[in-house]
Amino acid sequence: MADDASDTVLSGVEAGVMRITLNRPDRGNAIAPNQRDRIIALLAEADADQAVRVVLIQSTGKHFCTGADIGNMGGGGERPAGSTMRIMLNGAQKLIAAVLDCGKPVIAAVQGPAAGMGAHLALASDMIVASDAAWFSQPFVLRGITLDAAGAYLLPRRLGLQKAKELAFLGDKLPADEAKALGLVNIVCAPEELADKANALAARLAAGATTAISLSKRLLNASLDTSRADAFLAEAMAQEINGKTGDAKEGVTAFMEKRPTNFRGY
Repeated sequence: MADDASDTVLSGVEAGVMRITLNRPDRGNAIAPNQRDRIIALLAEADADQAVRVVLIQSTGKHFCTGADIGNMGGGGERPAGSTMRIMLNGAQKLIAAVLDCGKPVIAAVQGPAAGMGAHLALASDMIVASDAAWFSQPFVLRGITLDAAGAYLLPRRLGLQKAKELAFLGDKLPADEAKALGLVNIVCAPEELADKANALAARLAAGATTAISLSKRLLNASLDTSRADAFLAEAMAQEINGKTGDAKEGVTAFMEKRPTNFRGY
């Protein structure tokens, strides 16, 4: 397996959309360390590249992502104290943080099973488009292990505490339709419509006011971990910053001139 994982994590940028494609259908798109690191690097690249205005995470085959590739985690046996913690902090949690912290909106297109870290990769995304054949699961407890890959952070924030406990304690599958009813998924569609729905959403976001969306993403992600006073101050500061962008001026001008906006992303 190539160190850069360029064959198993594909990428490309077109019309403002960076597509990151997990390409290990024979392994259920399970993510090995080198693939994880490539995704993290691509998200950082998207964040820094003005030409990228939205990120779309997708995958080939029938699975979205079955989680971490445990076959590439090395042998068993005891580890020195602290080593497991370092692996978590610098591995799966770093991947989820890269999605949450990316300054561009991130969409997950989920065509099938999304389990463990794979579910969290979708949950960390800003919007989810799912096939009605998709489902999400927390299989950790079924293997006798605790939540992993930022699950304890994401699940209560996305699903509420009681539902988070249900999924974490039982390991049951959450079908796409139920996930949508819970507010977890934005769009559910037939499998043959998934690509078109995801691409249309990506195109709409790519045509939007990128800086305004980015600042709104940061405000919303931080809102559950901050006080009202800090949230109000951050919102006011974001308005101050965004008010200096060309897109803010374009938005007002287009409104006054009663014409469609032509946002450039900055």
